[in-house]
Amino acid sequence: MRARMPAVPISEIVAYAGGRYDGPADRIIEGVASLAEAGERQLAFLSNPKYAPQLASTRAAAILVSEQTTGDDDRFIRVVDPYFAIAQILTKFFAFRSVPVGISPRASIASNAKMGNGVSVGPFSTISEDVILGDNVIVFQNVSIESGSVIGDDTIIYPQVSIYERSIIGRRCIIHSGTVIGADGYGFAMHGGRHHKIPQVGIVRIGDDVEIGAGCTIDRAALGETSIGDGTKIDDQVMIAHNVKVGKHCLLVAQVGIAGSTELGDYVVVAGQSGFSGHLTIGSRVQVAAKSAVLGDVGEGEKVMGIPAVPFREFARREAMMRRLARRNTEKK
Repeated sequence: MRARMPAVPISEIVAYAGGRYDGPADRIIEGVASLAEAGERQLAFLSNPKYAPQLASTRAAAILVSEQTTGDDDRFIRVVDPYFAIAQILTKFFAFRSVPVGISPRASIASNAKMGNGVSVGPFSTISEDVILGDNVIVFQNVSIESGSVIGDDTIIYPQVSIYERSIIGRRCIIHSGTVIGADGYGFAMHGGRHHKIPQVGIVRIGDDVEIGAGCTIDRAALGETSIGDGTKIDDQVMIAHNVKVGKHCLLVAQVGIAGSTELGDYVVVAGQSGFSGHLTIGSRVQVAAKSAVLGDVGEGEKVMGIPAVPFREFARREAMMRRLARRNTEKK
């Protein structure tokens, strides 16, 4: 178990954030909270102007604000980007979580598995034949990593994750509980009035710095690879089918579903409960609004929404027209 949250001198926080602070140097920070809930020894932050009125009433010991924020409150730590700064400060000083330390005697590890330096494996986890775990990999309890899989340095795998054979996962990844990587893709051939399973003999390849939320499924390819690019962040309960390719630094929000062989470019943002049909090409920097159904290719940089998904402007014109028609019908009555 790690120790409880520390008491951090405000000077260390200011220096780490690269901020400007003119208040008392003896302030001590013992945690982080919202403006509304922060106490007298906690750090808060303002990144959304909607919450600016709370500056007057917050009890926070110090407040991260943008360099443009007006006022002379001696609690202000002025930084370029308060939201990014609070993320960095949390990571450095306050992101404490109990993790396994060392190899549990109740873990099952194949004799020919290769373990890097500083690896930790929790109880009842299974590391199968020819698995490679890089340096400082943390595997929580009740994880299954099947034969031939490779896990990069500093990756964290939380409880109840299942990683099927020959999956490749990069460095500094985070995989949350209940996720399944490398299950068979959904492929069947109709013949003689029956569906016949098509063996899925490909793999899943996940890049560096990818985070995968709880309860996600990423299917192995029928042939070749299902791939997730570096830096992509996947929310809970996302389904990625066989042979899908997701580019670098994409954001996939909860309950997104992507059908087989669809390809997403880099920096694509997909809001919650949106779905893609198969064999599509989605360009880089596309944005998809929540609950959209993407049924055709989308060009680079486009913003789409609706069922079926259309460009934002077209959707807005359609909605405006429908409202006008509804008003006319109401007036006629």
